[in-house]
Amino acid sequence: MLLVAVTVVSIGVRMLQLLWLWEKRLLLVCIFVDQLLCVGNDAQVILKAVETDPACAIANAQVAAFYLFAGGSNALTQAKSYLNVAKANLKRANDREKLYVAAIEAWANRDIAQAIAHHEAIAITFPRDLASVHLAQYHYRNSGNSQGMLRIAEKVFAANRDNPYMYGMLAFGLEECHRIAEAEEYGRQAIALKRDNRWAHHAVAHVLETQGRLEEGINLMESLSDTWEYGSSAFYGHLWWHTSLYYLDIENFAKVLEIYDTRIWGRAKKDNGREQINAIALLLRLELRGVDVGSRWQELAAYLQPRIHEHVLAFLDLQYIYALVRGGKDDWATEMLESMQTYGENVLPYAMRTWVEIGVPAAKGMIAHARGDCESAIAQLEPVLPDLYSTGGSHAQRDLFEQIYLDALIRDRQYNKALNVLEKRNAARGNIPVIQRELANTHSQLGHIDEAHQASQLALELSQRYQKVEQTG
Repeated sequence: MLLVAVTVVSIGVRMLQLLWLWEKRLLLVCIFVDQLLCVGNDAQVILKAVETDPACAIANAQVAAFYLFAGGSNALTQAKSYLNVAKANLKRANDREKLYVAAIEAWANRDIAQAIAHHEAIAITFPRDLASVHLAQYHYRNSGNSQGMLRIAEKVFAANRDNPYMYGMLAFGLEECHRIAEAEEYGRQAIALKRDNRWAHHAVAHVLETQGRLEEGINLMESLSDTWEYGSSAFYGHLWWHTSLYYLDIENFAKVLEIYDTRIWGRAKKDNGREQINAIALLLRLELRGVDVGSRWQELAAYLQPRIHEHVLAFLDLQYIYALVRGGKDDWATEMLESMQTYGENVLPYAMRTWVEIGVPAAKGMIAHARGDCESAIAQLEPVLPDLYSTGGSHAQRDLFEQIYLDALIRDRQYNKALNVLEKRNAARGNIPVIQRELANTHSQLGHIDEAHQASQLALELSQRYQKVEQTG
């Protein structure tokens, strides 16, 4: 009897231990999902879930996703090691977890279309899995499919009305589909529900930047910036990047440089691709405004060698390759262009056009502009500009390529083409001083005296208005 009693007690203790481990692993996975959705700085908590239960398929798949999001030079290798463990333990997984593992494996294999298909299947059967929806939106955005990004958020909205993160996810999808008023409504609702909802901050920042509501943008973002201290390093920099765009448009260049030096590059993990992009995209915009950025290109370019053969997104490569040229790394830029061509010829068929027919010509255009060869930059960028959405990034990020094209047109004295671009930009954001100034110059060059005078006066009035913002800020 004593032996039986001891055995029963031993089994009971073991069951309690297993239950405790299961609950601990579940808690850690839940914390990871929360960190993913709020773009927090503790997403590495998922590593503890694997330590707690090394054979857990979903935890290992989440670690793989963590590394793929992180974007380091060894991210793919690290992700695949955890994926292998996840696949080896699929017998323990339920249907949702099996689909999720398959989605992350497809992502690691650069088969984004298949990854999206798995996430869509999860959304249909398991609509409460917002981590999966978040990844689907990420892939849709970087495939140039804004409608897909919105559609999957709308699909699961009814099942997640109680979740503040849902509103921010819907807001960003709406913004990318140009449904600006609705995007702002849902974004602000998300912030009201959860003040440190950084993804919602990001969505509303896009709205205000798109509409040229500069003072509002500065006030909103500065008022929420204390919560960014708890965000991931890359997203901390990205939110300050968005804030810097408002200061750039009011032409407070000293403030933009301060943000770059103290918030973006100054605090960056300098080997991280996402943080490098924050820096590149801001330096380039500053130079387009005629700002001397000193030795900042050289400092940044020194960290870009791991990006040469990485090719995560063509959108990213276009900026890396520009930075290499501006940073004096022409040999690396040449090597990267050749690598892009080779990579593009070997990708999955659905992605080949994006790389070979759009990405590579655009990269040649970026190199040409970085070298001051505006004629070649125009020749390469002009045919592909309408299709650059397929390379990845958001509307606000890709606007950089149109700015480069416009700069090349003006410097190459192709004023009729420049006027067409400027009139479109003026219709969307007519309260930006640089747009009015460039309109005035272009009209003047074309002999449009009245139009030139009108734009020049408006540029002056806007500059004076925004100087008051600087003085009271």
